[in-house]
Amino acid sequence: MKKASFSLPNLGSLWMLVAALGFAIMGALVKLGAQKFSSAELVFYRSLFGLVFIGLFIVHHKLPLATPVMRKQMSRAAVGFTALILFFYAIAHLPLATAITLNYTSPLFLALLTPLLLNEKPKRILLIALAIGFAGVSLLLKPTISQSQWLAGSLGLLSGIGAALAYIHVKQLGQANEPDWRTVFYFTLVSSVCAGAWMLFDRFHAITWSDLPVLIGLGVSATIAQLALTRAYRTGDTLVVASLAYVTILLASIFGVIWWHEHLSVDAWLAIGLIIASGIISIRSGR
Repeated sequence: MKKASFSLPNLGSLWMLVAALGFAIMGALVKLGAQKFSSAELVFYRSLFGLVFIGLFIVHHKLPLATPVMRKQMSRAAVGFTALILFFYAIAHLPLATAITLNYTSPLFLALLTPLLLNEKPKRILLIALAIGFAGVSLLLKPTISQSQWLAGSLGLLSGIGAALAYIHVKQLGQANEPDWRTVFYFTLVSSVCAGAWMLFDRFHAITWSDLPVLIGLGVSATIAQLALTRAYRTGDTLVVASLAYVTILLASIFGVIWWHEHLSVDAWLAIGLIIASGIISIRSGR
């Protein structure tokens, strides 16, 4: 009599769920911090406190920063920071829901770029899961755009393309056996320097002791999310990870209900169901 066998999904892909939780917490803290700080300041503090956090880890464990793929590290950091700048520009000039939806086109662009840049042929079921997840995000956020917002909309779409390219860089760095912490370190380093320069041309607000929990939490949650995202793309299936990224929107919506008592309509719950279904299909396809 044969024993029943059970197949498990690629557990590396499930690190994206940890990343989704981290990014959702980061988003909630950004919403709190935005009551006082500008976008430039929030990007800077997110990067700076994250750099301190990962830097202490590196110093404590005496880890080497030298790498044979420094050019790829710098390229990943530059592409990721550019995508972040475009995303924040879109947030400033578009309805928030529209900006987020445009940024979350990144899994769709990743599906288009993966065969070309990673030589990975995506499964049809994964493409369906991506489409279902994006439909859920669109239904939940209900993006709108006016004729005068096409520039900001185009830049928001570019942020999605940039994020997809950044994730491909992360995958390639993983294939080159670069550790997660080193990739995150160089990303936070470049982001801190560039965001600091950006902040010089923007408003500045003095930090008080009461601001520290939000800013430190912002940096720590973003860094943990980046570490988990890097691990997910390094060890998991590229498009499974991309599809699970939509869970961030789901968790952010739940945080909105719990912390800000936001009301979700019937179609919002339907959208959440689509996002959950997309994640389940992705995980099962990775078996």
